[in-house]
Amino acid sequence: MKQILLGVMAAATLATAPAAAADFSFAGNLSDPNEILYFDFSVAGPSNVTLRTYSYAGGTNAQGTAIARGGFDPILSLYDLASGLRVGQNDDGGCSAVPGDAVTGQCWDTFFEELLNAGNYRVAVTAYSNFGPDQLGDPFDLTGSFVDETGDPRDTHFAFDVLGVDTATGPGGGGGIPEPSTWAMMLAGFAVVGGALRGRRRPVLAQG
Repeated sequence: MKQILLGVMAAATLATAPAAAADFSFAGNLSDPNEILYFDFSVAGPSNVTLRTYSYAGGTNAQGTAIARGGFDPILSLYDLASGLRVGQNDDGGCSAVPGDAVTGQCWDTFFEELLNAGNYRVAVTAYSNFGPDQLGDPFDLTGSFVDETGDPRDTHFAFDVLGVDTATGPGGGGGIPEPSTWAMMLAGFAVVGGALRGRRRPVLAQG
């Protein structure tokens, strides 16, 4: 009986424990240079979170997918959903953090790192110079363009990673792809819970 109770307690603890931090990758297109796309993520405790785009100069994202260069000059604006306040915003990551584009030579992909408290957050993806407001829900600048500051015409695609979070979803609730290690931990958790449930379903034999 003790073994069954311990198994149930372990399963309950695992079910309520925070998920392991994972990396999520997103990609898509803006239909208009002033379109705003939102992506939500959560962290269960204080976490070093990184937001990083790959579409301006191209590169390989956290899932190992090669991203083509040539996308628009991106802006990422990060908001705390509890307060609605902007936590940070990044336009250019700089040449020390992101590569230069093969055509323009500009290092205009974004790179943003922040120590975030437990909570729920929202990232807005926009094209330069459509900067986000200080308060979520207020108007954006709506001055975006698919032609960058050098005069180079860019296409509509974007790609970015949300690194070191517990969950992340894209527009319409679509999720990114967590790292394989996260899947392994989830499967292990399901196995423990399933084993505990199987133990509880064993019939009790009547004493003769």
